[in-house]
Amino acid sequence: MHERIKKIRRFCSLTQQEFADRLGITRNNIAGYETGKRSPSDAVISLICTKFGVNEDWLRTGAGGDDNMFLPEPEDELEAFARKYNVTGLERIFLEKYLGLKQTERDAVIRFMADLAEEVTDYSSGDLFADIPDTPEELEAQYPPVHRGKVG
Repeated sequence: MHERIKKIRRFCSLTQQEFADRLGITRNNIAGYETGKRSPSDAVISLICTKFGVNEDWLRTGAGGDDNMFLPEPEDELEAFARKYNVTGLERIFLEKYLGLKQTERDAVIRFMADLAEEVTDYSSGDLFADIPDTPEELEAQYPPVHRGKVG
């Protein structure tokens, strides 16, 4: 894998420092990966693939040769967005369904979410026990006992 990481960096015409800066890691880590002294974590591999559009299978195994280094160009803007933000399958379905709604329906979803957020905030910031009676007498006044005939 170390040679493939170096190939990606060189293909992008980046120094080790520039490559590291784009990934938010140190240059020493990049140097270690490229020499094979260190192995990148799954998170770093995923980050390289996301940031540079690299085919993860190729990066991990070399499958398909260097022609398979990068993912094919996205077919549409949603696919590009999904790649950029590492969207899961379920998130993509949600986005497709939401974006497929009429504008009035989208507005209704947004209003619903805003109302829900406001109610949750009001509920959680208030006294959770405000509607519970303080004494047994208040409890019986609010919820009178039910008598079902004679006991005994």
